[in-house]
Amino acid sequence: MSDLEMQIEELWQRRSEVDPSDLGARRLIRDVIDLLDTGKARVAEIDSSTDEVVVNEWLKHAILMLFRFSDMRTIELSPFEFADRVPLKKGFASNGVRVVPGASARWGSYLEAGVTLMPSYVNIGARVGSGTMVDTWATVGSCAQIGRRVHLSGGVGIGGVLEPVQASPVVIEDEAFIGSRAMITEGARVGEGAVVAAGVILNPSIPVIDADDGKEISRGRIPPWSVAISATRPRRFAGGEFGLPCVLLIKHLTEGERHDKAGLNELLRDHGVAT
Repeated sequence: MSDLEMQIEELWQRRSEVDPSDLGARRLIRDVIDLLDTGKARVAEIDSSTDEVVVNEWLKHAILMLFRFSDMRTIELSPFEFADRVPLKKGFASNGVRVVPGASARWGSYLEAGVTLMPSYVNIGARVGSGTMVDTWATVGSCAQIGRRVHLSGGVGIGGVLEPVQASPVVIEDEAFIGSRAMITEGARVGEGAVVAAGVILNPSIPVIDADDGKEISRGRIPPWSVAISATRPRRFAGGEFGLPCVLLIKHLTEGERHDKAGLNELLRDHGVAT
């Protein structure tokens, strides 16, 4: 792995000088993307000693060069036709992944055994953990890291982050529940076991506020084992007072507490929202 990293970084430094038809460069890049596709490498992971997301920038470099070093070609999957530089992922059944018609995943994404894809999309560099449901019309953007036993409800948008290469991708940790049409983007992070209500928008500029004391606890990061809803907070401008978006934590769950859908719906209804 370290040899591949050095070779990719050397190629990245002289990428503008290399002919895209260079077979050696193409082979090197494809070997690295194969590591992502099979789960032997990952674009980002959480450092257990610091609890911070560590980005493997050289893998992003490989993805970016793949687009330059690959030719456009037609992909025919009757009755559908695609024109792209990156092929679609294959071998779902042999890898224990259920894929409903209308779903697709790009080569270079990794789906652990036990993943279910309803009609949805998973982009290159993304990683989806075992037991996770990617529900109808949900999108998992490039390099996003989705944990195990996560539910991405219908229409959820998990944003992709390829550039700048040092930027952290979206991370959804194990056991999280993301409600319908929620948008988690630009390197935001949802902690283990957290519940995110329908329609929540979370990115690094969105304040996360504890409803118990009104204090801002983070920007773009929902802590583990908490229930979060969409809200606004007042800000005064020259033209008047306006409500700016925030995320409000309305409950702290017991660590390891399983999500009771009926109980969550009742809790959220009390606050005028839904999952």
